[in-house]
Amino acid sequence: MIELDNRTSLEVNETLLETIAKHLTKKDIELVITTNEEIQEINKEFRGIDKDTDVLSFPFVDMPMSTLLGSIVISITHVEEKSKELSHSCDDELALLFIHGMLHLLGYDHEVDKGEMREKEAALIHTFHLPQSLIIRTQG
Repeated sequence: MIELDNRTSLEVNETLLETIAKHLTKKDIELVITTNEEIQEINKEFRGIDKDTDVLSFPFVDMPMSTLLGSIVISITHVEEKSKELSHSCDDELALLFIHGMLHLLGYDHEVDKGEMREKEAALIHTFHLPQSLIIRTQG
């Protein structure tokens, strides 16, 4: 189940995101949709990086009986800008960022792996009939 904390006016296709989440895990996910300003504050506080970003993932420390996998924070500004730039819907861009964040929660790390995250993300994009994702757009 996704616990949605939408701090914006963006209408969220929760059904699509729930379907993606259930495909990947039985654990609960906290999803925060916020502004560039807030995501920048979060990025600075928790990662020491003083700039906005599109998506952040915070895995929950695995505890016995815990049902929470972690938290994903997504910037509405990045969703709106990328969807317009790439001529697809905000729903699609949000789903792409959600998949990216979910894979990080599940332990994937494209910065150090040998392409495993790219492969998994590409397979999920195909499964859910989505346009090219963040990680696929930046490969090369």
